[in-house]
Amino acid sequence: MRDQYHDELDGVTQSLVDITRLAGSAINRATTALLEADLQEAEAVISGDAAIDQLYADIEARALDLLARQQPVASDLRVLITSLRMVADIERMGDLALHIAKVARRRYPASAIPPELHATVLEMGQVAQRICAKCSSVIAGRDLALAAELERDDDVMDDLHRKLFRVLLDDAWHGSIEGAIDVTSCGRYYERFCDHAVSVARRVIYLVTGERVTVES
Repeated sequence: MRDQYHDELDGVTQSLVDITRLAGSAINRATTALLEADLQEAEAVISGDAAIDQLYADIEARALDLLARQQPVASDLRVLITSLRMVADIERMGDLALHIAKVARRRYPASAIPPELHATVLEMGQVAQRICAKCSSVIAGRDLALAAELERDDDVMDDLHRKLFRVLLDDAWHGSIEGAIDVTSCGRYYERFCDHAVSVARRVIYLVTGERVTVES
């Protein structure tokens, strides 16, 4: 019975890895949809969000079931409580990729991102995907060193986010108000995507060490 219980605990962790990979794929495809005005990719992200939501509900149900049936204590209790918090962050990451895809679909057949900002937004998408891939590895291996790297990667995203605003506020910007809103919204979605990934990494640090780390909301 204890072996089965720990197999179920391990299954929750594996499902967290799986849902994180889905979020990573979603942000990658959403970036392509946004920059290349690719309606097919946008629709794939939008329809694919249902799989993320379903896995989120499944992980939550399994974790709550284990809490009720096994009444875990100590480290096992920490695993389950932390898993419930992590999966909420990861599901939100999927939602943010969904928002980006919806911006891409709304502006089709044009790109929502002006040509002069394509390189910056492309880099934001690449950073988001890299952070998500590391987040998956952090969950799978409980790798504290890699978790610390996510903080530095997030600083890169914050710099890119500020760069977008500098362009929009510069007198040389002659884009439309609608375009500025799209850029501002997408910049925020990328920035928040990475914030949630960092929150997951911090929760893994707590899971391993028992030391609480401030988690941004």
